[in-house]
Amino acid sequence: MKTRDMNQDWIATARTLNQALPYLKRYEGATVVIKLGGHAMGSDEAMQSFARDVVLMSQVGVHPVIVHGGGPMINDLLARLDIKSDFVNGKRVTDEATVEIVEMVLSGRVNKRIVQAINAEGGRAVGLSGKDANLMICDQTDPALGFVGTPSDMNPRVLRQLAETGTIPVIAPIGAGRNGETFNVNGDTAAGAIAAALKADRLLLLTDVAGVKDSNGNVLTEMTADQVRQLTADGVIAGGMIPKTETALDAMAGGVRAVVILDGRVPNACLLELFTNHGAGSLIKG
Repeated sequence: MKTRDMNQDWIATARTLNQALPYLKRYEGATVVIKLGGHAMGSDEAMQSFARDVVLMSQVGVHPVIVHGGGPMINDLLARLDIKSDFVNGKRVTDEATVEIVEMVLSGRVNKRIVQAINAEGGRAVGLSGKDANLMICDQTDPALGFVGTPSDMNPRVLRQLAETGTIPVIAPIGAGRNGETFNVNGDTAAGAIAAALKADRLLLLTDVAGVKDSNGNVLTEMTADQVRQLTADGVIAGGMIPKTETALDAMAGGVRAVVILDGRVPNACLLELFTNHGAGSLIKG
């Protein structure tokens, strides 16, 4: 019985690979930008699973680009250092002391953990921030927020060069100012700007929700940009989902072919979205 069960598992695995072939061909050579955050960063097991998925994507010819957040880790270190952090409309007020901590955590601890996880699974990852090679030049978003930046000039040449060598960029959302400032950039915003600069085939926004839901609470598996705008006007898309859908619309306006808001709590969510007919979230295109 045990041998029969094992054979059935192998057959199922082979069938899955067979069914994935059209999707593997479809995404060969494609650039896929992934915003990593939430559950996928919360445990070593989830990080290992994510890293393995990214390495597999790279092995089959996809060019993954990882952009990450790290809010909980920033909050933890600020609390330990007894540095107060205020928020305005959900955005962190970032003074000079805070931006030093933000850069330390994002470009250091968080970034290198992701790089190490990918490399441990056989990939070749390198850690960057938006300051490297002037990748992301920012203007101040709002004086009331301090050193919070909005990407304005993007220089993705270094990312294309890395893709040519099969290297996976892992990018901390820290931007450079025009006068030597360091800016904290929202992770989703940074991912959208980078995806647009690369004219990416897909932008995957990993979240801790199943996707965009309709008025009855059902996940919408596919939407157009016009439908997203209408759902927002009707109040169906609300709260924390609005910044993500706005990022999606901005990225598409900048040249990204499609955006997916997907549940990072689902095992192998990125592979499900790219290489199966089922998908794993809400696809926005057109």
